[in-house]
Amino acid sequence: MHSIHKEVKKILITYCSVFFSSLLFAQNSLPEDAVAKDTLVENAAIDEVIKTRTAPKKEKIQYVSQVTKYGFKNLFSNSSYNATIPYSAQINPNAETYIQDYMRHHSKHLTNMKGWGQPYFSLIENILVQYGLPKELKYIAVIESNLNPAATSPVGAGGPWQFMPYTAREFGLTVSSYIDDRRDYYKSTHAAAKYLLTLYKQMHDWLLVMAAYNGGPGRVYSAMKKSGSKNFWSLQYYLPEESRTYVKRFIATHYVMEGGAGVTTVGANMYNENGTTGIKQVNQLTEAELEEVEMLPVSGKFNSLIIAKNLLMDIIAFNHYNPNFDAVLSSSGNYELRLPPDKMQLFVANKYTILNECVQVLLGGASVPPVNKTVYPVKNQKKKT
Repeated sequence: MHSIHKEVKKILITYCSVFFSSLLFAQNSLPEDAVAKDTLVENAAIDEVIKTRTAPKKEKIQYVSQVTKYGFKNLFSNSSYNATIPYSAQINPNAETYIQDYMRHHSKHLTNMKGWGQPYFSLIENILVQYGLPKELKYIAVIESNLNPAATSPVGAGGPWQFMPYTAREFGLTVSSYIDDRRDYYKSTHAAAKYLLTLYKQMHDWLLVMAAYNGGPGRVYSAMKKSGSKNFWSLQYYLPEESRTYVKRFIATHYVMEGGAGVTTVGANMYNENGTTGIKQVNQLTEAELEEVEMLPVSGKFNSLIIAKNLLMDIIAFNHYNPNFDAVLSSSGNYELRLPPDKMQLFVANKYTILNECVQVLLGGASVPPVNKTVYPVKNQKKKT
């Protein structure tokens, strides 16, 4: 009887040992398999969004949006920025010193950009949303060009997203002696969204994507290999100084734009003590321009960039005639539109078509890519091919 109990005990010990070993093996192996499977699904969804020639399917965008929001896991404690929580409570401590230094030198410039850059931010956000991308990525255009479509780097990168000609062509932009789509806000932002998704598919971390956007994926992979890490803060000193500084500039820009006022709109400081709006339609036209200009009250969800695009009008010229257009229209609900006679005639003839396009962009349902081309000044630009 004693020997039987001994055998049963031995069997039970062996069984339990096998069971717990199997359980431990499952705990160690299944997560990797699950991660690999999830990555394949994510990459397939990203590929579908990148390659589509029409507006991506809503359900696919929702999925990609859920995937990509975790790309800030090494920057924010909750993987993505939460405007309802104090900034200092969620930012990675590694970024704090750089943020303070950057603010001392650039906060005034960036704070001013919150106002005049609002229509640009609105346009970029609406396009990023169409690809399931985090809205924070709009600040890459700030770092690259200060939102200037005419910007050109010493090495030939151009437009608000500073595409090199070969990268621009790879993502569907035309770059020739006669046409340069890199300077078209609509087309270049669509191309930038696809490029950012392509990089995210490789890195799965937005800080690494930014380093790759600046210095190329090869340098990021080299830093990963040398450091043995995929965490930006661990591998940063294996990157070129320009690339790691680029990432920190993004972080600091995001803090100045979001951490102080909460949102990147002209809404945080636009009200007086009595509660009335502090943004006004200021007249900055010359007497000669006032004699020729035509005026028309407008209301609704109009967007200055879309109006300018449809009127084949330089956005700088449009803003000259209509200062603070988006801010005033957003806060008061109406605006006295001012345009040269030929442009006003074109606006009146296409008013409802333009309004419809503005609403579609606002709702994130604009087609990809848009048909029309925005005309921007490209004075003193070197010829590039």
